[in-house]
Amino acid sequence: MRMLLALIVATTFALGTTAAIAQTTTTTPPPASEKKADDTMGKKATKAEKHGPSKSASGTVKSATADSVVVAGKEKGKDAEWTFAVDSGTKIRKSGKAVMAADLKPGDSVSVKYHEMDGKTMAQSIAVRGGSTAKKSDGSMEKPTAEKK
Repeated sequence: MRMLLALIVATTFALGTTAAIAQTTTTTPPPASEKKADDTMGKKATKAEKHGPSKSASGTVKSATADSVVVAGKEKGKDAEWTFAVDSGTKIRKSGKAVMAADLKPGDSVSVKYHEMDGKTMAQSIAVRGGSTAKKSDGSMEKPTAEKK
């Protein structure tokens, strides 16, 4: 009788151990270095999807508001007009000082660095170059002359 009881206990123990081993997974997680590389690549891909490479344009301000600037210039030898979205991350410099988009005046000569983001042309930076031009009464542009002392 003792022998039968020992056999039952041993069999139960063996079945329980086998079931516990069968429930554990044999997959090992990737090493930390591989995981970090995968995460970094994923972040870069996501960032690249948000906006394309930086581009630049030069021209004259036609109009400016707090959230956009319209610039007229030349692209591939033809007249072009761009509307750039402006946000708090856009750096705008005029006479060496940081200014707001609404401070830009029609006729200001500008260089714009921008990128495409979510279907919009987003300005990264706008730099006012030299003096601005002024409109004559006939609608043509006139550059200011230097004052003589």
